[in-house]
Amino acid sequence: MNDHPGHRLRELLKTSTVVAPGAFNALVARAVATAGFDACYVSGGATANVAGFPDIGLLTLEEVARTIRQIADASGLPVLADADTGYGQVESVIRTVNEYERAGAAGMHIEDQVFPKRCGHLDGKQLVPADEMCRKIEAAVSHRIAPDFLVVARTDARGVTGMDDAVDRAMQYRSAGADMIFPEGLRSLDEFVEFADRCPGLLLANMTEFGKTPDITVSSFSQAGYDMVIFPLSLMRLAMGAVEEGLSVLSQDGSMGSVLDRMQTRAQLYELLDYSPDRQWVFPSGNSRAEAASPPPGTEQS
Repeated sequence: MNDHPGHRLRELLKTSTVVAPGAFNALVARAVATAGFDACYVSGGATANVAGFPDIGLLTLEEVARTIRQIADASGLPVLADADTGYGQVESVIRTVNEYERAGAAGMHIEDQVFPKRCGHLDGKQLVPADEMCRKIEAAVSHRIAPDFLVVARTDARGVTGMDDAVDRAMQYRSAGADMIFPEGLRSLDEFVEFADRCPGLLLANMTEFGKTPDITVSSFSQAGYDMVIFPLSLMRLAMGAVEEGLSVLSQDGSMGSVLDRMQTRAQLYELLDYSPDRQWVFPSGNSRAEAASPPPGTEQS
């Protein structure tokens, strides 16, 4: 049986639009799985933010791979992970695809921005030449450990050079071997429909709040032809809103009593962790890093 997380994600993509909430740590990842979602997402922006940095590519490959490993282990779900610009040029992309896969990711996406990158929903982005991005995609595809690992190509061209260039780049990236295309920063449902019509194949939609994209439902994305929808920062934004509110209450009241009813209880936390003080806790074993690191004979790629 092929239990590689990339295989599991590919099978899910055949059945329906996969919804992947962004998990910014392992505890949130467990909550995503407990809530019944089939996949989760590791956002480069959220990972940087919870480390105290803006989303400009400051974290190292090792730091992000550690987060992926924790989330894959804790959730047991297929994890799609953000690899920004691939941490460098082609040689760095080769290392990235191997480190992400060994960490337990089902796939990763790389983008065609110039480093240092910017959040995809900010103005002032710059793009690398399409042929440079194609070389990164070709390197990722040819050096992944198992062929089921998804290589997703993100293009930020819509907000820089326009829709026509975004579609043209996306088609070049498909030809270079990308399994799925991620058009970033589209500005309406009509634009998502247009892009899907002009770029047939697996597609990913990014539903991030307070950006260029208006609020669009999963069902609308599905009808528009999108196979996966990520919610990169939604849970972090909810959590930080509650943190700031709690700190305000503590500062004013000297107690958290007035917000106790909005807290996760000790019992709820223990249930989420599958922990009881009366029995030995067992480490979760839902990911397939071993299979990723040691593919069956004959499946290796050079």
